[in-house]
This record gives sequence, structure tokens and C-alpha cells, in this order.
Amino acid sequence: MPNLSNRSPNIRHGFFISLLLLVSAAFAGLIQPFIMAFFWAVVLAIVFRKSFRYLRFWLKGKTNLAAALTTAFIIAIVVIPSFLVLLALVKQGQGVVENLRSGEWNVAGIVDYYEGQAPRIEAFLQKVGITPERVSNDISTFVTKVANVLADQALSYTQDAIALTAEFFLMLYLLFFFLRDGRSIVRTIVNVVPMGNSREYTLVNRFASVVRATLKGTVIVAVVQGGLGGLLFAILGIEGAFFWGVVMTLLSFLPIGGSTLVWGPAAIYFLVQGPFWKGIVLIAVGSLVIGLVDNLLRPMLVGRDTQMPDYLILLATLGGITWFGLSGFVLGPVIAALFITCWEMAGTSYGGREN
Repeated sequence: MPNLSNRSPNIRHGFFISLLLLVSAAFAGLIQPFIMAFFWAVVLAIVFRKSFRYLRFWLKGKTNLAAALTTAFIIAIVVIPSFLVLLALVKQGQGVVENLRSGEWNVAGIVDYYEGQAPRIEAFLQKVGITPERVSNDISTFVTKVANVLADQALSYTQDAIALTAEFFLMLYLLFFFLRDGRSIVRTIVNVVPMGNSREYTLVNRFASVVRATLKGTVIVAVVQGGLGGLLFAILGIEGAFFWGVVMTLLSFLPIGGSTLVWGPAAIYFLVQGPFWKGIVLIAVGSLVIGLVDNLLRPMLVGRDTQMPDYLILLATLGGITWFGLSGFVLGPVIAALFITCWEMAGTSYGGREN
């Protein structure tokens, strides 16, 4: 007869591992609707960790008060300004959408200009089956669709306001505890996960450094570029300058294209429709000033601290935004950094070295 007593430890071990995985999967599903609130609470706790420690020292070890004041500080410098910007953005955005829908901004007129100024191009396009009327209609249709999408998104966010508000307050609630208990939480996780404490602390430190570098670099670059772009639009008298400045800020989170996707088409519009000098100014300032900010600051603030090559940061950011939306500009580089770190550990422990 088989010896069941020798098998029972293996059976118990297998059953426990199965139960552990099942319970972990159930818990992951349980918190899945709030995972972004959890993630941003962790991110903000990492970014403002030094502020919390300074306040705790200044308050002579009063941890709860230090965490509460740090949370209030974050609300004052991050949340309230963002809310005010959102209100102003919605107000100016309504005017921009109305101009696009009404045709007051004659974007399709660019095609009419080239139709009159470049008959050879027109003849060539007709030969390949592309007529100016068709292009003009396609542009008008595209602009109308963009306006409708902007309006629909604004309505969607308004309808989801209750859910977003609840998630926001949950994030603040979690932030308080992550600030207060962050060190003990990390220590508990490190002691529980069976990978070896040195590896786990390496991953934790890598995660924190990439989060800080990505936020510091990307946000600074985006705000500077969007601010310069919005100021330039205001100086040139372009309607909705604040709106376009915010749009340039958001687009600047992309490692390629960025604010050029706004001031570039605007420059073409003015070169064609006039005044011609506004198009020249947009190209000159956009290329030499706004573009230079990205080329100088982003590698210094992001690439150096994350210790990742520019092409990998580009792929990770684009993939992260595709998967997770705007939060992906942080999540993408974090996942890429953890991927590299894990494979470096595997290579050190199990890999061979070529002689």
C-alpha cells in the first residue's frame, strides 16, 4: 500500500498554495474598481514622503498630525489648483467646441488655398482619385466629429461625477494611511513575500525612484510647455488660449508629438489663412523655445533618474497610456523598470556569463 503519511505534507502544501492563490485573486477582484485610487495614493505618498518626514520631525513625532497636514498640503497645492483649472477648461472648451461646430474656424479653407495656389498638385491628386472637395469634406467631417467627441466626453465626465468624487475621497483616505504607515506596510510586505528581502527592497526602491523621476520630469516638462504655449497663444490673440494651453500640457505627457500637435496645425492655419506673421511666430517660438524645453529637460529629469534608455521610456509611456489612460504615463515606465530589474536579478542568480 502507498504510504499516505509521506504524501500528506505535500497535499497540505498544495492545498494551502491553491487556497492562497484563490484568496489573492478574489481580493484583487474585490479592489479592482478602486485600483487607480490605490495607485495614486501610493504615488502621492512616495512623492511627498520627505515633506511628511519633515513635518513629523518639526511636530516632534506626532505622526497622525503630520500625515493629516501633509494630506491637506497636497490638497492645497495639487487638488484645488487642478479643480480650478478644470472649471476654466470646461468654460473655454465650450467656446472652442462651438467654434468648431459652427464652422467659424474654417479649417477646411486650407484645402481651398492649396487648390488655388497649386494647380499642379490639384491635377496630380485628381489623377489618383483625390479631389479637393473630397479632402475639404473629410476635414470638415473630422473636425465635427472631434467637436462631438469633446462634448460627449465632457458629458460623460459630468455623469460620472459621483463615482469620480467617491474615488477621489477614497484616494485621500488611503493617502493618509500610506503616509503614516508606509514604512511598516513596506516592511510587512517584504517579510511576507518569499523572494529574499534584498530583492524585495531593490524592487521597492526601484519603484519609488521611477515614480519620483517620472512625475518630476514629465509633469514639469508638461506644465512648462503648456504654460509657454498658452502664453504664446494669448499674446497672439488666439481665442481659447487657456484651453489650448491645457491641451498642450496634456499632450506633452506623450514622449513624441506633444505640444507640437497643437501649435503646429495652428501655425499652418495662419500661414494659409493669415495673418502670415502669426504662423511664422508660432513656428519660431514653438521650435526654438517650447521644443527646446522638451529636448533639454525630459532626458535630464526622466531618463537619468529612471536609468532607462529614451527609446524604452517612449515605448513604455505609449503602451502605458494605451492600457491605462492618462495614469499610464507613470504606470508604463514603472512596469518597464520593474521588468528590467527582475531580469537583472534573474541574470545575476541563474544566468551564465559569456567568456
